[in-house]
Amino acid sequence: MRISVAVITYNWPEALELVLRALARQTELPHEVIVTDDGSKPATRELLLRLARDFPVRLVHLWQPDDGARMSRARNRAIAAAQGDYLILLDGDMVVERHFIADHRRFARHGCFTQGSRVLTDASSVKEMLGCRPTFPDFFRRGIDRRRHTVRLPLLAHLFARPSMRQRGIKSCNMGFWRDDLLRLNGFNEAMTGWGREDTELAVRAFHAGLLRRDLRLGALAVHLYHPTRKHLVDNPNDRILADTRQRNLVRCERGVEQYRDEFAVAPVDLRAVTAPTPLRPPVPVGRVAAPPAAATA
Repeated sequence: MRISVAVITYNWPEALELVLRALARQTELPHEVIVTDDGSKPATRELLLRLARDFPVRLVHLWQPDDGARMSRARNRAIAAAQGDYLILLDGDMVVERHFIADHRRFARHGCFTQGSRVLTDASSVKEMLGCRPTFPDFFRRGIDRRRHTVRLPLLAHLFARPSMRQRGIKSCNMGFWRDDLLRLNGFNEAMTGWGREDTELAVRAFHAGLLRRDLRLGALAVHLYHPTRKHLVDNPNDRILADTRQRNLVRCERGVEQYRDEFAVAPVDLRAVTAPTPLRPPVPVGRVAAPPAAATA
């Protein structure tokens, strides 16, 4: 089973660096990391080219123009470009514990998607973490909330894993899907722009398709770096799209991942190849012919 990690980002390279360095230090590495970029400025690309020089797995950068918050489109492009069988969705401000990939692999089951959890931080904790080596907070660290999610007990994780169709607490900052299931659903609904609900709408269509949810607790730990949010947006138009999906029992959205299948029929470039030095042959003096290798003349 090849695992692709799709990291969505927008103009916060300092946080993205922490996220990528944590992924590079996993006890079990993914097949690839795809950074899907919703219109960041050049600093993000510069960071990725720098990290690619010694990144341990395939590293891809997908960029789209900044035309408002288009998270559904960005994630769909990552789904279409992914080479893995299983896709972990991760936000660009989620710093993961070193067993994160191994826990997701162990938890993956056909017919289900996985909903992970997160530790929350405050503004002062984020200032301490940025620019430092990625570390995962322990239970007693100051400046964190939902500290129960700092505890990793993989042998007990199955206690929370009973398949369900529960819609509360859906969040795409830490989710795992079989890629074939995402293609069957046509990915995220691109009619949904701006903040929120696109992950819940995807989960509702997954339930309509017969998939079930498994909660991954006591494993696949991640800490969310604090930033201001528009979570309490009033009269969110995405709520009406979500209600329509429920009412019509929809499985597939109209505008989704299918429109990018041709674009990514050939896998996008691995940034490690872009930054790798080209091996040079020693110059041949003018007027002379290079001698063949010794093995060829033996």
